[in-house]
Amino acid sequence: MTTTPGLAVRLPLGALSGLLAGFAALAVAELVAAAVRPAAGPITAVGGAAIDRTPTPVKDWAIRHFGENDKTVLQLGILAALVVLAVVLGLVALRFRRVGAAGVLIFGLVGAGAAVSRPDASGWTDALPSVVGAVAGAGLLYRLTGRLTLPPRAAAAPPGPDRAAGWDRRGFVVTASAAAVTSAGVGLLGRYLAGHSSQAAVASREAVRLPAPASPAPPLPAGVQLDVPGLSPFTTSNRAFYRVDTALVVPKVNARAWRLRIHGKGVARPLTVTFEDLLRRELIERYITLTCVSNEVGGPYVGNARWLGAPLSDLLREAGVRPPSRGGPADQLVARSVDGMTLGTPVEDVMDGRDAMLAVGMNGQPLPFTHGFPVRMVVPGLYGYVSACKWIEDIELTTFADFEPYWVKRTWAREAPVKTQSRIDTPKPLSRSRAGTVTVAGVAWAQHRGIERVQVRIDDGPWQEAELAAEASIDTWRQWSFPWRATPGSHTITARATERGGRVQTQKRTGTVPDGASGRPSVVVTVE
Repeated sequence: MTTTPGLAVRLPLGALSGLLAGFAALAVAELVAAAVRPAAGPITAVGGAAIDRTPTPVKDWAIRHFGENDKTVLQLGILAALVVLAVVLGLVALRFRRVGAAGVLIFGLVGAGAAVSRPDASGWTDALPSVVGAVAGAGLLYRLTGRLTLPPRAAAAPPGPDRAAGWDRRGFVVTASAAAVTSAGVGLLGRYLAGHSSQAAVASREAVRLPAPASPAPPLPAGVQLDVPGLSPFTTSNRAFYRVDTALVVPKVNARAWRLRIHGKGVARPLTVTFEDLLRRELIERYITLTCVSNEVGGPYVGNARWLGAPLSDLLREAGVRPPSRGGPADQLVARSVDGMTLGTPVEDVMDGRDAMLAVGMNGQPLPFTHGFPVRMVVPGLYGYVSACKWIEDIELTTFADFEPYWVKRTWAREAPVKTQSRIDTPKPLSRSRAGTVTVAGVAWAQHRGIERVQVRIDDGPWQEAELAAEASIDTWRQWSFPWRATPGSHTITARATERGGRVQTQKRTGTVPDGASGRPSVVVTVE
């Protein structure tokens, strides 16, 4: 029989063995992914698969509570789960070495399955990172736990300086140390190579020189920006602009290699467009406010930017596309991203004369990678999930009956015009103010319809007119302010907007699913 060290020694070393095996598996997988495709790495693949399979209410909850950090939270959660799993398998391997090693292999197969099932998978090669990493991890776990049990003849010999009672101390320490150092080096090399592969994309963005638009944005009228501390600026900076998408790792696309294909039902002349082709076209520049359908009443997921791009309707007409109102057979435009995301947009809305575009610039700069470089769609008046495809590479003309895009499959509405909304930026909820004149201010939007008025109510008092900033266009938000003569006590401030044509922002509060939140924003403040 074999002899082994006591539980006080074995259990911590078994857990350590599992952690080192997990570390080695991830490091080797990252290195292989750098050679195959960075997005095929197990953390990214499993995280993407988890996002795809997460129920809509859970996704909505994550966006509300974690905002743009939701993906970081998911990655940390996956790593925490892997740590627990590694410890468990290490402990199992103390008694059943082959079972523990087989457990590592099984979870490698899970990662491989997640990688090849992703919408942007390039084939069976995407399974290689997880499989090779799992083999490395399983082999290391089997070897490390083997050092914790000596064969009968070796165990019968008196303990020496290199061998504790019942286990090969020196062999374990050497193997564990070598594994830790090698895994760290392999992981760093994988990260370096993955970063190096994106350098061409970074260089292509740095080389972009945006041309002057053939149709510049009209000059902003005087008074479009109110001078109120705490009020959102009329133009949202690229850094501050919200980001909501499912990309666990931001795609970095080389503009020189980028191609856009336009094809499908009713396309008489299929097109393939390069980035340079777009830059040579007659570009338009427009201020357009974008809104995420996950934006709660009074939420932060709305921003206004100056976009530069090629009119999408022009490209569609060149391809021979006709809108349904003119006899075209396709009523849905399906945009596909390089990461496999699909968004469905009504063809009629894209071709009805609004400034729908394939954007290449944002606030005078090439698109940031986080906002879709090299090219993204921008369609005024529609929520982003049906119109604002980032990293776009394919446009297919089809019908709503024939194809359900990503979010529609997850219970969201297939058509989603932006609802009339307003937001109170200042004073902040639960803030304290001194009695006297307090400026209440915020923004309101009803893209492609325009804002006609904003009103404010204090507690249960009458609705009072707010001052509206000048309107840049019906596709942008408008700032507003209201001088409130505040009296001591606790007060509820509520706002409502009226769109052009007279429709008032509804007081009926609904959640974001299936077609955007509704209701009126309110804040409670204390006046001293």
